[in-house]
Amino acid sequence: MYNYPSKGRVFLYYGIILAAVVLFGFQFFFNQKFEAKNGNNLASSMIFIFGSSIAGLLVLLVINGFRLEFTPYTLIISVVTALNMIACIICSLKSLAYINLSLYSIFSMLGGMVLPFVAGILFYGEPLTAGKIVCFAVITVALCLTFQKSDGNKKGYIYYAGIFIFNGMSGVLSKIFQESVYPKTSSAGYSILSAAATVIIAGIFLLGLRKQLPKIDKASFGYLGAYGILNKVANYMLLIALAHVPASTQYPMVTGGVMIVSTILGFFTAKKPSKKEIISVALSFAGIMALVII
Repeated sequence: MYNYPSKGRVFLYYGIILAAVVLFGFQFFFNQKFEAKNGNNLASSMIFIFGSSIAGLLVLLVINGFRLEFTPYTLIISVVTALNMIACIICSLKSLAYINLSLYSIFSMLGGMVLPFVAGILFYGEPLTAGKIVCFAVITVALCLTFQKSDGNKKGYIYYAGIFIFNGMSGVLSKIFQESVYPKTSSAGYSILSAAATVIIAGIFLLGLRKQLPKIDKASFGYLGAYGILNKVANYMLLIALAHVPASTQYPMVTGGVMIVSTILGFFTAKKPSKKEIISVALSFAGIMALVII
């Protein structure tokens, strides 16, 4: 069975998760700014992944005191993590040709919540509590409220499934790394190797796309740099918390929290949140409270 830390330390790790959620919320702002200037085709996306991963790698090296760690097992998981992220990006680009952004977000965020939730309970002995069931159900309803009708195409189903699986697998891979008994690095070491692997793989893609690469201005470099720093630090924080908080608790909290932060930030943009989005945020908050209290 899963061993919980003391109550005081649990709230410390909850705080780390919530801090990561805030960083995730802000990262979307910089992602949107970059896409508005450069589009979201494969070439632009690979530039974004490559540049943001370099920025994230540098800040992780600073956090780890420029100490490099290595084990064969960590390298393997890091490469799989990088490939998983690239696959998720490709499926995202393909799926957006068939469905609208709201449906894409539902597939993405449900995958990010469902797969780690199920993996933690089925394979790592995490208890299925009433609070988790309530939180999971309420946040699922909250996500579905954001749905907008799309002229979907059945040919895109494989990409929809890809978004769900690959985004969800990012959390599962983190859980696998933390629970593994094989010789491995620290959480920072794993984060650094994952970022480095992403830089190399994205760089290979860029070589193949070199004739299609758009010109990137200084502001766009700033956007991808800010995104990379926020994303890598947030994922590193989640990895730390995951060693002490069940995946079946952490990922519903992250999904609901990101919805809340993103909607709040929406009030400071030209496109204000709709009534449905505000209701979904209220439900997400209630779900998180159920997770913590029940």
